Amino acid sequence: MSVYTVASRYAKSLIDLSREQNNLDAVKTDMEQFLALVKQNSELAAILRNPIIKQDKKKSILSALFAGKIQPSILNFFNILVTKGRGEILVDVAQEFIREYHIEKGIVHATVTSATALSPESLSQLATQIGREINAEVVLSNKVDATLIGGFVVKVGDRQVDLSIAGKLNKLEKHFAASVI
Repeated sequence: MSVYTVASRYAKSLIDLSREQNNLDAVKTDMEQFLALVKQNSELAAILRNPIIKQDKKKSILSALFAGKIQPSILNFFNILVTKGRGEILVDVAQEFIREYHIEKGIVHATVTSATALSPESLSQLATQIGREINAEVVLSNKVDATLIGGFVVKVGDRQVDLSIAGKLNKLEKHFAASVI
C-alpha cells in the first residue's frame, strides 16, 4: 500500500475524530504548527523517518516538543502512529489532514504567476474574483516569472488561464506559423 493511501486513511480518521470532538479548526492549527516545526528542523523529520530509532525515543521527543502546545488528542494520535510503526508517515498524515480539511471547508489553492510581485491588495482582489467564479474560498499564492513580460497566469487545480504578454505573443507566433502553411 502506498504511503499516500495509508496517510490518507489516518488523516480521514483524525478528521472524523476532530469532528466528533468539535475541534476541527484547532486540530488543523496544531497540524500546521507540527508541519512548520518539522520544516524548520530537518533533524526531527529524520528522526521520525528513521526505523532504527526506538518508538519510545520518538514518543518522548514528540512529548517534549509538543506537550502542552497542541491538543492532547493530537499527541495521543501521534503516539498511536509511532506505536504502530508508522512514525515515518507522521508528516505525510499531517499534510494529508490539511488537504482533507481544505476539501471539507471548500478551500481551494491557486497560484498566480506574474512578471513582478503583486501587492497584497491585488492578490486579495484576485482571490475574491476567482472565488466568486468557482464558488469557493481561494488561498492565492504569487510566483514571479520575469519572462512573462507583463500580465499574469492563474492556475487553479488543473485549470490555467494565461493572460500574460508572453502567452499572447506565443499564440500570435503559432497563428502566423499556421497561416504560412
